[in-house]
This record gives sequence, structure tokens and C-alpha cells, in this order.
Amino acid sequence: MSASSAELRAQEALKQRGDIPRHIAVIMDGNGRWAREQGMRRVQGHKAGVKSVREVTECCAELGVEVLTLYTFSTENWQRPATEVDALMHLLIRSLRKEAETLLENSIRLQAIGDRTLLPGACRDELEEVIEQTSRGERMTLTLALSYSGRWEIARAARSIAEDAAAGRLHAAEVDEDLVASRLSTRDWPDPDLLIRTGGDQRLSNFLLWQAAYAELYFSDVYWPSFRRRHVYEAIRSFQDRDRRFGRVSPGSSDEVDASTESSSGDSDAARVQAQ
Repeated sequence: MSASSAELRAQEALKQRGDIPRHIAVIMDGNGRWAREQGMRRVQGHKAGVKSVREVTECCAELGVEVLTLYTFSTENWQRPATEVDALMHLLIRSLRKEAETLLENSIRLQAIGDRTLLPGACRDELEEVIEQTSRGERMTLTLALSYSGRWEIARAARSIAEDAAAGRLHAAEVDEDLVASRLSTRDWPDPDLLIRTGGDQRLSNFLLWQAAYAELYFSDVYWPSFRRRHVYEAIRSFQDRDRRFGRVSPGSSDEVDASTESSSGDSDAARVQAQ
């Protein structure tokens, strides 16, 4: 991975402009529509999307992003035609083999979340091999959400907690947000700061439902196979322009001023009553 001098300048300007998200999650949508508009088969769109995966991964690593999570294959995707699913699994195997050395050279650690038991044996074996090979990578964690859904993950966490409660290992009063989070696949990583969806649709599609509670959402009309570094920069600039309050009121906001005014007025009224 080696960015051009122009790219390095653009990245430095972005870093000076504001905070870079620690964790970026991406719903890679639009492969099929891109292929249809090009007069190609759907699988060709998925193949073209591999280039975008490579470029976005390189870009995020260069920017200092700690975790990049890509929604690669949802549990709902198993309902697609068998020929398309089979092609996707073979594409995944080829991509893992081809990119393993690049991940190693750039100290990028590969991880996966989702129900791996549903993956074909050859796909699962290749995935686990690359995960093991890159386990010492420290520059960035690249996470593939494979055979994944947010509801499945939350249900699995709830089942784990219920089993411990039934066995007497914990009490109901001990169940809180931190405990649930500790049973999720992403427990070792920060929650996503920025969630990007390409392809024009504006929904989460069952992706990181728990973890994305306070993520900034960015929807791009660009189909995934056409998504490039400049689009990542645009998403991050949008992120930097937002006021992340996490449910709190921003200091100096009009709401806070109004509350202060009301309190002051109330104090004055009380003082007048006491004086009378």
C-alpha cells in the first residue's frame, strides 16, 4: 500500500481538519445495480466491488482508522439464488488467498463476525487460515461481517446470558448494557463512529444494531464498485462537521440558555414572594 503524494496531502489535510473515526463500518450496497447498468451479470458487480474493498481498506489504514468493518454477507443473503451464493463464496475464497500477503505486509489483522457454521467448509477454512496468519497485525483491524445479522448477534448474547443465569453464575440484577456488550462479537473494539452505506438506500439492514446506537450515518448514492478514496474523504468530512452529543445537550446551546433563563426567572419570582 503506497499512496501518491497528492493522496498523502489530502489525508494530512483531513487529519488537520478534525478527528478521524476510530471505527468505520460500511454497508457495501449497489453491486447488482452497478452490474445491470453496465449490461453485466450480477456476479460481475460483486467482482468489481473487490477493487473498492482494497482501495477503501488501504485508505482507512493510511488515515489511522483502527477498525474497518465491512458488511460482506448477511444472513438474509442466503435466500438469494444458489448460483449467486455459490459465486460469492468462491469469490470470497479467491479474494482471501489473493489479499492475504498484502494484509500481512501492511500489518492489517483480519477478523470475522457472524455465524461461520453456515459457511461452506472450504470458505470457512480459508477464512480461518488468513485470520490466523494476520493475527499479529497492529496497524488496523479489518472485520468481515459474514453470515451476519444484528438481531442474530443480540439473540446470541441474550442466550449466553440466560444460560449463565440458569446455571447460577449471575443474577438478573447484574444484567446491564456493559454485560450485553461483553457478549457481542465486537467486544474488543470501539463501537463504530461512522457508518457508511453506499448505493442510495437509507437503512441499516440489520447491521451492527447494538453497536451503531451513536454512530454517525452517511448515505452515499455511489454504487459500491464505484466507491473510491475521494468518497471516503467526503464521508469523513461530513462526520467531522457533525456535533456528536451522545444524547447530551451541547454546551451553549439554545436549550441550555432557555433552561438557564427559566431558572433565573424562577429564582427571581421566588425572591419576590419571600420579600412579600
